[in-house]
Amino acid sequence: MRQTASPKKATNITLSADVLEQAKALGINISQSCDQFLREQIRLEQERRWQQENAEFIAVYNQTVESEGLPLAEWRSF
Repeated sequence: MRQTASPKKATNITLSADVLEQAKALGINISQSCDQFLREQIRLEQERRWQQENAEFIAVYNQTVESEGLPLAEWRSF
């Protein structure tokens, strides 16, 4: 999924000196790397929370499918 450009905001972060030194030596864009990593962490946390918030519904739905079969299954063509 391609990210759309959004405004940037300067911030201060603290990194281990050796990691920062190695990243610079390898030409790694630290801001871009941090941004990508945080985007992925946000996505994972949102997914985890969604699953947690909807766990009861999912369990009930799965139990219904197990006992009654898939909804509209009689009209499935595959």
